[in-house]
Amino acid sequence: MESRRPADHVANHLDSLVDDALALLAVDTQNPPGRTGMAVDVVESILEPLGLETERVVADPAKPNLVATLPGDTETTLGFAGHLDTVPFDPPRWRHDPLGERDGDIVYGRGATDMKGAVASMLATARAFVETGTTPPVSVRFAFVADEEVGGDAGLPSLLEAGLDLDACVVGEATGGPERPSVTVADRGAIWLTLEATGTSAHGSRPVLGDNAIDRLYAGVQTLREEFGGRTLELDPPVDAIVEESVGYYAPTMGESTARDLFTHPSINLGTIEGGSAVNVVPERARARLDVRLAPGVYTPDLIDDIRACAAGCDGVTVAEVSWSIGTYLAPDEPVVQAVVAAARRVVDGEVHRRSATGGGDAKALRNAGVPTVEFALGTDTAHADDEYTTVDLLRANAEVYARLPAAFAATLDA
Repeated sequence: MESRRPADHVANHLDSLVDDALALLAVDTQNPPGRTGMAVDVVESILEPLGLETERVVADPAKPNLVATLPGDTETTLGFAGHLDTVPFDPPRWRHDPLGERDGDIVYGRGATDMKGAVASMLATARAFVETGTTPPVSVRFAFVADEEVGGDAGLPSLLEAGLDLDACVVGEATGGPERPSVTVADRGAIWLTLEATGTSAHGSRPVLGDNAIDRLYAGVQTLREEFGGRTLELDPPVDAIVEESVGYYAPTMGESTARDLFTHPSINLGTIEGGSAVNVVPERARARLDVRLAPGVYTPDLIDDIRACAAGCDGVTVAEVSWSIGTYLAPDEPVVQAVVAAARRVVDGEVHRRSATGGGDAKALRNAGVPTVEFALGTDTAHADDEYTTVDLLRANAEVYARLPAAFAATLDA
């Protein structure tokens, strides 16, 4: 007789799980333009026959979001969040169908690992509870959102503005494979800034008569890297523990020293640089855009003042535009962190690292709204790549972890 436990139900209904993933992949939700209406239709067609209460939350008619609730034994609510939009794809560069193709145990398609595969695993979790007649010990609320890939306001921000009520949340971003599983408990802060440089134009054959704005700009970037990028960041005590596990996670791919520097010093990427009008003219203007990342919890506005002071010491260089965010984190002993680690250990082997992400996404917005949030999904390293894929085993493992999470979360609250 079939087991009535939700996690076992997942393993016994893999065909439905894969079919759901392929149905989601078949909907083109490249962002831009990021239209998610048909994807929400697919999700509703799966959840409504299960009897879940669903609600569309729409800030942009082309980018609806869907919230669905599975009542539990208590009103304490654990959230599962997943975005339905994807980054663009170029079909001629793919050997497999970017709108979904199964080849044996591999499922290809844009969004397979980021993150329609995880969404399908969440849907399998809902089906497992309903079809086994199991009431979760806490209520479970699913939030399927738009606009994550471009950081737009039509997705999760509109849900938060509408009053999305969660006591904790798990976002299904891929956080590692089964050989190196991890739960992301933090994200880094960011400063996106534009540097502008001015100079004096002259004929390219007599550069000594001018002041080259591109040279000035690049010198300013180098000064910023050396004087600002070389400083050691002051970290909150809980972040020290997160950094240690993050270093342990990233060291196999980038080396321990590089991994440690990534979190203890600002990282600075020169993303774009432009200037000049012709090869034989000394440029009088130039612009560069830089992406500066900072460890979780570092108070970003203080460091913006330091960047401005550093740029002020460079001839002809000014800071023209700045946007920023502060990195967020959960302490490793937070209940939702403990719950994900406990549930994942029942499904995968090896240590489950509690680490920081190198970037940031919807988890940051949720943490900033006061919702303790982590990211967890087993995936491949093909997110945003050509022939992006996941596997049937990864879909199953994610659904089994998600199915165990309500009980694991309730246990941490009772401890």
